[in-house]
Amino acid sequence: MKYLSETNIHLRALEPEDLDILYHSENDSSLWQYGSTLVPYSRFTLREYLQNGQNDIYQTRQLRLMITCNKDKKTVGTIDLFDFDPHHRRAAIGILIFPGEQNKGFGTEALNLLSEYTFEFLHLHQLYAHIPQNNTYSLKLFSHCGFTQCGYLHEWIQKNAFQYEDVILMQKIEPQISINSNKEA
Repeated sequence: MKYLSETNIHLRALEPEDLDILYHSENDSSLWQYGSTLVPYSRFTLREYLQNGQNDIYQTRQLRLMITCNKDKKTVGTIDLFDFDPHHRRAAIGILIFPGEQNKGFGTEALNLLSEYTFEFLHLHQLYAHIPQNNTYSLKLFSHCGFTQCGYLHEWIQKNAFQYEDVILMQKIEPQISINSNKEA
């Protein structure tokens, strides 16, 4: 089976040529509240990350892939696995589709590709995501891709000095294959 490639997109490892894309997305302060970034990244730091980064999820406990359009080879977003826990066979997942590339189906294909890869190749048992309750597009995307709401975290994300935002915890459990499906009755 071929992983990480679909009709319209493929997921690929980071390349040195991705420096400008990473610099722009990592330094977009409007996105910082959704992650753990508190300060901007320099080009030097990102260049070092690209040059020395390893794609071994078992060492780094994370994996970042670029979402690339097959038609014109344009990078349209990023998708990440993080907080990887090999013992419990789970990881958190995050996705960013760049402005101007949203609502074209890229997010659905990327999320489905990475889910398939994690369940069938990495043999994870579950994926999860923390989604701000007002991010209706992400909630619809994850729901459409088989994630279900399993929790609600009050005041989880700090929006500013005086406001917090609630988060919905979405989870996708590895599709179960019946052990008895091949046995005769």
